[in-house]
Amino acid sequence: MDYTRQSLIFLIKKVFRYFRLYGISRTVVKVRGQYHMKKVFEELPAQHQSFSGQLGKVGLIGCGNYAFANIAYYISKCGNYLLRGVMDADVNKAASLYQAYNSFFYTSDSSLVINDKSIDLVFIASNHASHAEYAIECIKANKHVHIEKPHVVNNDQLCRLLDAMRNNPGSNVFLGFNRPRSSLFCCLQHHLREQSGPLMINWFIAGHEIPDDHWYFKNEEGGRVLGNLCHWTDLCLHLVGLKSAFPCMVQATAPMDSKSDFVFSVLFADHSCATISFSAKGHTFEGVREVLNVHKGNVLANITDFQFLTIETIDKKIRQKLRFRDHGHRANIEHSLFSASGESIDYIYLTAKFFLAFKESLESSRPIHVYAD
Repeated sequence: MDYTRQSLIFLIKKVFRYFRLYGISRTVVKVRGQYHMKKVFEELPAQHQSFSGQLGKVGLIGCGNYAFANIAYYISKCGNYLLRGVMDADVNKAASLYQAYNSFFYTSDSSLVINDKSIDLVFIASNHASHAEYAIECIKANKHVHIEKPHVVNNDQLCRLLDAMRNNPGSNVFLGFNRPRSSLFCCLQHHLREQSGPLMINWFIAGHEIPDDHWYFKNEEGGRVLGNLCHWTDLCLHLVGLKSAFPCMVQATAPMDSKSDFVFSVLFADHSCATISFSAKGHTFEGVREVLNVHKGNVLANITDFQFLTIETIDKKIRQKLRFRDHGHRANIEHSLFSASGESIDYIYLTAKFFLAFKESLESSRPIHVYAD
């Protein structure tokens, strides 16, 4: 939905609701992000005279709404002038983000970011099919890289990404799966680790309604399974654990030719079971809505919208409510900025194999077996 075209009453309600959910600062940047996406300069802003010097260490490829309202926003919270160079195929978006966050230069040429010797970490938030391609170039240029989800859209990209990592072991690779670093999810994981046995997992997600001609649905981009559902496939692996998950079987259930409404079931190697239901039938006024119900041993737990957590262990009940929703964005971006080591090759490989199996099952209408090797 284009919020800039809605009635004043709708916009006022939306802003005040978001104040309650995200706080003033996050709400303001979300509003600014809507207008950032539509900004067209009559005359592009002047740039700094030279790209030389040590100002900034971070590059950004892809300057869409997510990059504006999340990545650049949280980078700016970690220190002034960290963001050196920003790139987008649409130079207007690059220039708009450059102005908003006082970066050092903007461009529509990715090579200027990738080959800038002062940049040692590149965040990639371009269109999905280009994530791995940019990441491979960055790794070959000895850059650390943060790849927004999905990090690949097919097996060929996965193989080439892993080869680049093996050939350039000094480059750390981080992934944009933020929810595992949410404070509520971390709390839940602590309690689940105290239990033994398999899990029963149920996710229900109400996603944004998007039109059939949205770029997500181009053949090369991977659709909503790779564009959205991969968040929750990855979360399932965090809950079960990589060593306990494989081999597993994935089965999709969906109406014929469904693009946005589907249910998946998974049977893991340790007999854990998961269902993920994704629905995008209309507008969700408060953004993406998500509910997790999980049962392991004596723990019965629920997370709602990453703001409310309930954990029951026999006669004990813990309730936790955050003032604002915490999807783990800040923690994940800070991890990429300051961590001395990236994700393991095994994790990058297996989480990709897992979500690619979901896509294959949906497209083929048959169960897909996923193996760890």
